[in-house]
Amino acid sequence: MRNTLHPASLRGFLKPKIPFYKEIIRTMFTHYDAIIIGSGQGGTPLSMAFAQAKHKTALIESSHVGGCCINEGCTPTKTLIASGRVAYLSRRGPQYGVYTNHVNAAMNDVQVNMEVVRQRKRDIVDSFRNGSERKLQDAGVELIFGTACFKDEHTIQVRCKDGPEKSLTADRIFICSGERPAIPKMDGFNAAAFPPGTVLDSTSIQELGVVPSHLVVIGGGYIGLEFGQLFRRLGAAVTIVQRGAQLLPREDAEVAEMMRNVLEEDGIRILLNTAPTAIRSHTTTPVSVLVSGQNGQSELPASHVLFAAGRVPNTEFLNLGAAGIESTARSHIITDTQLRTTNSRVWALGDVKGGPAFTHISYDDFRLLRTNLLEEGSLSTADRLVPYVVYTDPQLGHVGLHEHEAREKFPDREIQVASMPMSYVARALETDESRGLMKAVVDAESKQILGFTCLGIEGGEIMSLVEMAMIGGVKWPVLQNAVWAHPSLAESLNNIWSFLK
Repeated sequence: MRNTLHPASLRGFLKPKIPFYKEIIRTMFTHYDAIIIGSGQGGTPLSMAFAQAKHKTALIESSHVGGCCINEGCTPTKTLIASGRVAYLSRRGPQYGVYTNHVNAAMNDVQVNMEVVRQRKRDIVDSFRNGSERKLQDAGVELIFGTACFKDEHTIQVRCKDGPEKSLTADRIFICSGERPAIPKMDGFNAAAFPPGTVLDSTSIQELGVVPSHLVVIGGGYIGLEFGQLFRRLGAAVTIVQRGAQLLPREDAEVAEMMRNVLEEDGIRILLNTAPTAIRSHTTTPVSVLVSGQNGQSELPASHVLFAAGRVPNTEFLNLGAAGIESTARSHIITDTQLRTTNSRVWALGDVKGGPAFTHISYDDFRLLRTNLLEEGSLSTADRLVPYVVYTDPQLGHVGLHEHEAREKFPDREIQVASMPMSYVARALETDESRGLMKAVVDAESKQILGFTCLGIEGGEIMSLVEMAMIGGVKWPVLQNAVWAHPSLAESLNNIWSFLK
């Protein structure tokens, strides 16, 4: 009989090999169960979830806890916008029969102390950031401040802010490094050639201690419109320069045109089909923007220029190739519908992977990963319903498909559209906030709501009501026949459906 070894007899020989190998790795590197790169609105709660599940977890952050949302995005900008709205309502007081000793209809009669506006923003940001740091500590997350890059498929090198470099390994790695404002592409442009604080991006403009006398905004997207209206309300003259034929190019044309009307009514100058060609010094103002449009070349003297024409992912320092992680032509990380990258032990979440760049999407990415990796779930990003709000005044809230998207996606279906002015909403008239419109897109046969937009007072809140119906599969006739409190903004959902065509 041939001599054979029973598998059980090999256990004593093979078993020490694995712990021995791991011990070598642990001696050379610090090993974690999970490493998260970036403390944004996806990375921070994800690191806490892993730590609270008793996984050894490190969170690597290059600048400050909280990511863009807390530090440069949602929190500070909406805080500033609140100050802008107070200035706007102060000027409108006489329309409501309310007067003060210092306010009349003239724009400059409202006194704005930009340093106080800025400090209020700073205080709120600090409180949010400090709260996030405390939560991380309480959860047991090891917070490492430094810049991370991959050495190989499971090793990360960290250039620490304070102290020597660290080499870390992990069973699972998550990239949540976010995006930053794009640098303008113009021949010969050099921001350092202009007086400090005059050529700005969406981060640096929030640190202004004065109101610009004339702000030129390059870009007619969400960020450009929010800042443009904000500084107009604080007292600046504002010009928005947009390359395309409409503002907000992703929106339906009638919504974009209504937004244009609102902003022009507020006193903002808008130049469509116009591209910036150069920025240079001017004889009487700190800076001048040369633009090319339908009427040829022109020059816009300005006190400040804001570049708000896009963002780029923070991936160039990650050395993704060393880890076998593929990215798009625009440097966003490629993921599948469960957020796994082309490296099976690495996932990406939030803005860095491309797609809708919203805080709530980053947070939903966190929920997906927590459910799938810690709770043995199987969530997917496929067909995820995406809402968003542009915090102009009035707000622009949207969820689901725009009309042009619905017609492209369902060419064989009958698509119906309803559009109703906000001036048909009693509550909007009573508050004298009737600018804007509501728009719904539905499937004629099934009566399911495919998309909804509200450019109007509390547009984000009205949109959220419709989103709840879409999540629950509630058809539009149910909303039409619902008993909504009167007078409320919600009762507009009784009336819009009568405009379906």
